[in-house]
Formats: sequence, structure tokens, C-alpha cells
Amino acid sequence: MSHQISVMVHTPAHSGIGGALTYESDVMHIPGTLVRVPLGSRELLGVVWEAPTPHATTEQPSLRMADDTSASHNPAAPLQLRAITCVLEGVAPLSAHWRQLVQFAASYYQRSAGEVALAALPSQLRDLSTEQWARRLKRKRKPKAVAAYEGVAPTIPAPTTEQAQALRDIAAHKGPFLLFGNTGSGKTEVYLRAAESVLERDPQAQILVMVPEINLTPQLEERFRARFCPQWGADCLVAMHSSLTPAQRLKNWLAAHNGEARIVLGTRMAVFASMPHLQLIVVDEEHDPSYKQQEGARYSARDLAVYRGQLEGAKVILGSATPSLESWHHSRPATATEPAGRYLRLAMPSRVGQGALPQVRRVDMNRQPYKTVFSSHLLQAMRERVTRGEQILVLLNRRGYAPVLHCTDCGWKSECPHCSAYRVFHKLDRTLRCHHCGFTQSVPRACPGCGNLDISPLGRGTEQLEEHLAELLADVRRPDGQALTIARIDADSTRLKGELERQLAQVHAGAVDVLVGTQMIAKGHDFRRVTLVAALNPDGALFSSDFRAPERLFSLLMQAAGRAGRDAAMQTVSPCEMWVQSFHTQHPLFEALKQHDYPAFAEQQLKERAEASLPPFSFQALVRAEARSQEAAQGFLNAAREAGAAWAEELLVDLYPAVPMTIQRVANIERAQMLIECNSRKALQRFLAHWQTELHSLRNEHRQVIRWAVDVDPLAI
Repeated sequence: MSHQISVMVHTPAHSGIGGALTYESDVMHIPGTLVRVPLGSRELLGVVWEAPTPHATTEQPSLRMADDTSASHNPAAPLQLRAITCVLEGVAPLSAHWRQLVQFAASYYQRSAGEVALAALPSQLRDLSTEQWARRLKRKRKPKAVAAYEGVAPTIPAPTTEQAQALRDIAAHKGPFLLFGNTGSGKTEVYLRAAESVLERDPQAQILVMVPEINLTPQLEERFRARFCPQWGADCLVAMHSSLTPAQRLKNWLAAHNGEARIVLGTRMAVFASMPHLQLIVVDEEHDPSYKQQEGARYSARDLAVYRGQLEGAKVILGSATPSLESWHHSRPATATEPAGRYLRLAMPSRVGQGALPQVRRVDMNRQPYKTVFSSHLLQAMRERVTRGEQILVLLNRRGYAPVLHCTDCGWKSECPHCSAYRVFHKLDRTLRCHHCGFTQSVPRACPGCGNLDISPLGRGTEQLEEHLAELLADVRRPDGQALTIARIDADSTRLKGELERQLAQVHAGAVDVLVGTQMIAKGHDFRRVTLVAALNPDGALFSSDFRAPERLFSLLMQAAGRAGRDAAMQTVSPCEMWVQSFHTQHPLFEALKQHDYPAFAEQQLKERAEASLPPFSFQALVRAEARSQEAAQGFLNAAREAGAAWAEELLVDLYPAVPMTIQRVANIERAQMLIECNSRKALQRFLAHWQTELHSLRNEHRQVIRWAVDVDPLAI
């Protein structure tokens, strides 16, 4: 007997195939089963899906037999379905909750469900042939002994009063929870104890712990392994992030899917991990923009984590010292005029061990000599702390030696020939490198414009800071009489595999006296000997056209400040400090930073956003288009605007004219965008779903457009 089976395959949204495809099978496979199916001349991995609704179209030309031409001669000929190639043996069907999560993500973020579903699966699962998978399965069937944990079990500290109260609230309420704890307040210990409580109630339970960036996984993974592996075995925890090899990712995914892994620790991709017994989700540093995927399906892993918790009945803990304004608003307490938000806010304002937050010192750079990099007072404070054996962190969120090379005679600058951006000067390898398209050239011997031999760097990056500090502190000695050590951590210095872990280990061991870096070092790290943090050139975001820029700057500075004074014993010698060098020291943002008063900053920002009807008081989407010319990109978007105008007016959706993106050309591709705004999330979603067909039809009329994409809840406009 033949059955018709609906299968999701990887079909991008711009293909026009948004739903499941229909195949023939001798067996009625249940939804969630992994199968291999033919599509055109290829064989792809697919997921058996629920049958489409009766009103869905059945015309799917791509599924006809390759040699079938009957349709062209007889339009009424019945559709000839292709058969499923095989079922992927040894893999249990994906759960209904997982499929619902994928379906929701696809619908909300305006992508095809097949694209989201298949992107969430390990690449090896998709790429291995039937024969290769059979060989791997044969190897896996061999019995495997449970690996014993070889590390030393840690001493578990007693919870503080604030930690104990937070844990009681988590146990007593459904959530979701916003754990608002100052840097060093012990949020990680709350995560650990909450996970312990879940596993004590149900040994089969699974826990998902998410971090925003890969560089934060080693430290957190070590703490979780030390706490849980002695009891649950070395294989109870698996990691999921892009630095893993395809084989490692497949192994870890299968361990979570089969229920063998108790804890999954990963970056944003881990939100789609198949975990049949999920009961707790932790989103650490929930404010971090890295949780938003910027390519393909532009989903927010933080928001999907909240949805998944509601879907599966799992508790969700969002943790941060500087929560996103959206999460802060959603966790507002009830007032006489406004109901409480849907999150429960848990506050932990005190640091563990009586450690104090650093004193913030502001340096007015208007009063410093021209081209001063480090003020004399800051430099003296750095000298004193190094001589006492303390560590210093210098933050400059700009890598490279200098952002631009320029000629003072003719005005030439190191522009990228393929992008509307400058190539950054990297002194170590004497290259000019575009950080957008990757185009790299050696530094010219003379100005390409006029032949002037005297071309010089303009501005500063972390490479230049490292070099400059080595000159300024050349005479400074450590307590043991040795010369000080300066290290730099940024995307350039940590490109090689394992280099980040090695450098961080040196910092933790006390081998580094001054650490220079970008935002990579400003969050999540527990540097016990850091007593001084210096932030250079933070003014760029104060007057940015991006309404989220102040929020990101305050978060970055407050997180960086939190790296200082985490060991109370270090403060017995000297109080910890944060120095901020700015040309606008009286700005309200720095006033709030000085008091470590995130609630005051958040209240002021939310007030401004409410007055301007900006998120979280409105909802946005961006449509971006790429073409060989700016005119073609904007023409497509403006045509789309006209096509959706009537429907937008009915739903009270605002469609703004198309404009070039901030970096309008990347790799010789012109980019434009159009903002869509509405006071109702539901109305915005209705409009976008209706508008998709218009966008697809317009693509045929605007063939110069290379690609287009919808970005729901964008982080930058």
C-alpha cells in the first residue's frame, strides 16, 4: 500500500517553496522521522512533517519524475510523486515540541520551516550518505563504558542570602525569570543550584545553558563539569557551538537527542537542540546582541528560549547585570496604572564575599594635551597597581593598529575598493584589511594618490594600544623585579584554535599584568586579580543615530567595570577602580555608570523610547535587499512598499521609504533597507505573512536584485 508523506527539506524562503513537500512511501512514517529524499538531481535529508491543511496547494512541480513530461501535454494529468529513498536508522523521531518550535520560528521570522529545521540539525547528519551513516551506526552499536570524571570535586560554597531567596522564588513560581544580579553577585551559582534541584527531582531531566559567545563557554563549562560530572559521569555534559568539528557536533547532538546528556551548554544554535526531557533553560548574559542570528533565519535565541520554555513546560532563567531594555520592561512590577510584566524579576545587588563594586573615575579629555592616549593620572594609577602585583584591563572596542591609513598631502585614505568602508591597518603583518569583505593588501610604500612616502595611521586600535603601553610602562617592574607583561585579546590575536583558551589561562594564572582587548574581555570572565579597568574612547555611541547605541555602550562599560574587584581580598590593598576617558564626562550615561545604577539608566531610556514609540513600545521589521546597483535595490523595496500600502493602511502598519544601509556596499554588492513599524505585534505579523507573496512576485520583475530578506525585531536600523 502506498502512502503520501509530507517532508520538510532545506528550501530557502526566497525559493517560493515554504511548506512541506509530498513524497510516496510504502510505510506510513510518523512525524519527526528523519529520511533521505530526492529533490531534483540531489538527495537530501528531510524531516517527516504533519500533513498540510486541506486548503494548501498540491501543485509541486519540483516533485515530478525527472523524465515525466505529461504535465506539459495534459494539464489534468495526476501528479507523479517520487518515493522516499530511505529512513535514517538509529535516530529517534524528533519530538512534536521540537517541530512546533521550528514551525513557530519559521512563521515569526518569515522563513521556510524546512530551512529552519534542517539548519538546526548537525551538518554531518545532512551530508553523510546512506552508506556512510550505516558504517557510523555500526561503530556506535558497540557497547561503550560510562566515562568516569577524573577531575577534583569542588568545594560547594554556601548560598548567600540573596542567592537563597532567588532559588526559593524559582522553585515557587512558574517563570520566566529575569535574574538581575550585579557583576560578581553569583548568578552562576544560582544556575548550578537550580540545575541540581531539577536533576534531584528527575534524574532523566535535561538542562539547556546558553552563552552568547564561544569565548565564554570554556570557563562556564569547567564549572558545570566540576559540579555535575563527579555524580553523573564525564559524558553528562556536552557543548554545542560553531568551533566544534562536524563529527563532534554530531556526537553531542545525538547525546542530547537520545537523552544521554543531562546538560547542554552552547551558543545561540543550541536553542534548537533536540532535548526530549528539557526542564530548565538558562540564558546567561541575556542582553548580549550575539543571541540574534544575523544571517539566514534571523532569529533571536533568547526570545525562542522563552517560547520553548512555555511550550515544553520548562522553567526559563534570563540572567544579566545589564538586562536588555525589553527584558527589563517585561519584568516590571505592577503599578496603579500598569499591570506587571510577564517575567518575574529576581534581584541580587550584592557581590559575593563582601566585594565592592569599583569606583568610577571620569577623565575629561578636553583638559588633556592634544593627542593624549592615557591621562597622566591614569598612567600613574596603572604603574602603582602593577608594582603591587595587581592586574589591569584596558578596553578599546576597535581591533587592528589603526582604523585608517591616510596621506596628509592629498587626503588619500585606505578605502576598500569593494566596500563603502575603510581598510584597517594591521601593523604586525603590514597589511590593510577590510573587516567586512576580507580584502587584504600589503601596505603601499607610498601614497597611491600622490606618491607621498609619508602616509600615517589615523585613529587607534588595540594593536597600537599594546605597543604604546609597552613604551609608557617600559620601566615598571612587578613585585618580583621582572618586567611587566602586556597581552592583547581580540578577534585577530585569537584566530588560531585554542589560542583564546591559552591566553585566558595566562591571565587567570597571573602571568599577564596588563590585558588590552575589545568587548571579548569585557563580559562573563572571572578575573580574580583585576583591580583597575580603563575604558578608552567610549564617546562614539553617545550621539549615534542608532537608538540602541546608548544601551549597548552602558552595558559594555558596566560589564567591563564588573571585571574589577571580584576578589574581596584584593581590595584590602587598594580599592578597585574604573577609569573612563571621555570628552563628555557629564553625560547622563556616565552619571548612571558612576553610581552603578542600571535601574535609573533603564528608566530614562524607556521613557525616551515610550515618547518616540520605539521598542519595546512598538514592533519593527526590516526588509533588506541586495543588488548590483543601489537604484535596483531601492527600486525593489519601494515597489514592495507600494504593493503592501493598502494592506498596511488597514492594519495600521507604517512603511518607510527605502534607504541605503549604513555600510551600503559590501563585496561590490549594494545594500538597501526599508523599515516597517507597528504598535501591535499581531498586526505586524499578519502584514508580513500576507506581504510575503507580494515580495516573491516582485522578485520576478526585479531580476537585478540578488537576494532579499526580512529581519523581524532587528537590533540595528
